[in-house]
Amino acid sequence: MDMTENLRPSGAHSTDQDPTSYPYASSYGTAYDSAPGGYPPPPAYAPATGRRKAKRPVALLAAVAIAAGVIGGGTATLVGRLNGQDSAATGSGGAVNGTTVSQSSKGTVAGVAEAVSPAIVEIGAASSAGKSTGSGVVITEDGEIVTNNHVISGAQQIRVTLSTGKTYTADVMGTDPDKDLALIKLRDASGLKTATLGDSSKVKVGEQVVAIGSPEGLTGTVTSGIVSALDRDVTVAKDDSGSSGQGQGQGRQGGGQEWPFEFGGQQFNGDTGEETTTYKALQTDASLNPGNSGGALINMDGEIIGINSAMYAPSSPAAGSGSSAGSVGLGFAIPVNTLKADLDTLRAGNGS
Repeated sequence: MDMTENLRPSGAHSTDQDPTSYPYASSYGTAYDSAPGGYPPPPAYAPATGRRKAKRPVALLAAVAIAAGVIGGGTATLVGRLNGQDSAATGSGGAVNGTTVSQSSKGTVAGVAEAVSPAIVEIGAASSAGKSTGSGVVITEDGEIVTNNHVISGAQQIRVTLSTGKTYTADVMGTDPDKDLALIKLRDASGLKTATLGDSSKVKVGEQVVAIGSPEGLTGTVTSGIVSALDRDVTVAKDDSGSSGQGQGQGRQGGGQEWPFEFGGQQFNGDTGEETTTYKALQTDASLNPGNSGGALINMDGEIIGINSAMYAPSSPAAGSGSSAGSVGLGFAIPVNTLKADLDTLRAGNGS
């Protein structure tokens, strides 16, 4: 999203003016006749036509820069367009380009939510074991959607709901249980809003982030926080054969069932089972709850930096054994660079 704008207008130095016609020339009138030898008196200073002409656009741009600081970036966008550059159309350098945050809304949670929410969907997966609810990120206009493998693992039917409320049936294109990633495709979809994939290698601890998903089926829920840590080794069940038959293997995202995971040798939210996989995760304190799995972790430029995948939810004694007390600010996301490196494999259907 960073871009360098050329703030110096092209053609600033006009060539259609007579270089000998100086502003002070007429002040001497007919003094040529009375001057010794018929020569005009020497000017008080040597004319520097190139330097004098250059001062005009420089002064104008200085005024523009001051105005841009006052009105919050709107003028900067205008200058970019006058130079043939449009920041809204510039990609982030990721594998997929999509929605971006407007100049006036950059750095705000509201701006990020407005720009990216149309590209975040709710996923409902049904199987013989029951139903699960998760989230996904639209990456192509014809309906390719990234989510977690555990959201759709073992599903016999997948229904996707857009932020507009429109629903589609989806098919699995490819899965990668080792990375807990999956790619699904909507049937007969076109013209969808897409997300921009960023660069997770540039993520720093402490930077602000936004999470969007469908916790407990509440479509389009927005939360915010910071990146708490990098490179956490998180272990999750590979597929629905895990969790020792406790019904959590598909990532049941409702009814108090959370996707079980392991960290530091301890298991959380249930038994991960025997078939597990470990990946390096981004840790965030943005609130994640059951149903956020497969949704987006987003930086303040509106770029996807991670796919939300796991959360720690301590059980509540008052609610009974196995019940969740909700988010306590310990969530984990698969870095987006892991996804970008895996996209071709997922599209080819390898690992399914």
